[in-house]
Amino acid sequence: MRKTAVVICPGRGTYTKTELGYLNRHRPRVDNFLSRLDSRLAALGEPTVSALDGAKTFSLKTHTPGEYASTLIYACSAADFMAISQDKIEIVAVTGNSMGWYTTLALGGSLDEAGAFSLIHGMGSMMRGGIIGGQLIYPVVDEDWRYAPERAASLAKALADVQATPGCEAHPSIHFGGYAIIGGNEPALQLLMKALPPVDDNKYPFVLVNHAAFHTPLLNGISERAFATFGTDIFQAPKLPLIDGRGHIWQPYSTDPRELRAYTLGHQVYATYDFSRAVSVALKEFAPDYLILLGPGATSGGAIGQILIENRWLGLENKGDFTRRQAAEPFLVAMGRPDQAPLVV
Repeated sequence: MRKTAVVICPGRGTYTKTELGYLNRHRPRVDNFLSRLDSRLAALGEPTVSALDGAKTFSLKTHTPGEYASTLIYACSAADFMAISQDKIEIVAVTGNSMGWYTTLALGGSLDEAGAFSLIHGMGSMMRGGIIGGQLIYPVVDEDWRYAPERAASLAKALADVQATPGCEAHPSIHFGGYAIIGGNEPALQLLMKALPPVDDNKYPFVLVNHAAFHTPLLNGISERAFATFGTDIFQAPKLPLIDGRGHIWQPYSTDPRELRAYTLGHQVYATYDFSRAVSVALKEFAPDYLILLGPGATSGGAIGQILIENRWLGLENKGDFTRRQAAEPFLVAMGRPDQAPLVV
């Protein structure tokens, strides 16, 4: 009997130096897909995903800008998705974090291959001439992944003070498990870095490299450009249920492609992306046997673990519970981990 699974598509920042060669490991199985993707990029004079993945060294300048990173991450996620065994696994829904929403649309059947490339590469290239603002990350849980009211209060006060400062603009960008991701302009982020108490051995707060103020009103102009660029024709009703950044479920037989376009190019671009709610809805509405986190990497695993704890899912109450469960009987299967991927391939 097949196990059920909700697939989770990661966002930006997940392809790091440890992921070099990720696609090459998949190559025999997805060679045709990667060749077509490479051809589309080459026709635009862009570095191919094969060249980026096959580079000798990882470069922030080459691997992290949106115009390159978005398509590279999509390629890795799609390759992992194709590796999931249909004999072992019944995929009951797809969701994602931030840029992972575009991948969700592609893998869930709302975009064909050409439409997926057009949207993912196009949206990733919107700020080629200069990034608008940035993102800062700060935990609102303690080291044991339990809600930390004092950290949340520090963040709320710092954010309110910055929002009241002339010339500063900052907004909640992503609810990412136990982490708050704030999007803002440069003056706002500088003030937040100074105002927030350092935590977790001074690891936080920190600003995410080459990230814009995604999912905030600072990107209203990007939304307008997106509506002018992408028509309804590339969107279609999905083949699988999709869970968006509000926790809304787009069902195969009731989705209006016009509404899907309106959300994807509108609210999804300039309003807070609630990844925590998306995963919570996946758990409660679909009760899967597994959550499958696509690659590259597995850096979203901690945030997903924190969401499980927040929901007391499987009786998990802290990081230790999650770690022990994962060691004994993984519920979260990260395709980027060689010790977990065999469960579903």
